[in-house]
Amino acid sequence: MEKILAACGLDCSKCGAFIASKTNDDALRQSVANEWAKLFNFAFTPEMINCHGCFATDGVQIGHCAECEMRKCAIGKGAANCGACAEYPCKTVSSFHEMCPEAAENLRMK
Repeated sequence: MEKILAACGLDCSKCGAFIASKTNDDALRQSVANEWAKLFNFAFTPEMINCHGCFATDGVQIGHCAECEMRKCAIGKGAANCGACAEYPCKTVSSFHEMCPEAAENLRMK
């Protein structure tokens, strides 16, 4: 699958929730719920594992992505992603990229 960049630079096409939603794969939903429950110490259920991507307009985003300030900002500015913004890199995206350098690299390579 071709890269589908979120506002922050994460690749939605590599996200288990995005893939499970796109393919309607309940076994993958269960697997991702189990993995994320351990990783994030949160009781994820398979029903929670649905996401249509960062810029989907139907309101189906996983967890924090629905409330993400970077996502809201990019949508508000009409930017394809944070890397396409005249203010890039701002404090918000820079802080996130310190925790997730892969997302920063994705924006550099776009």
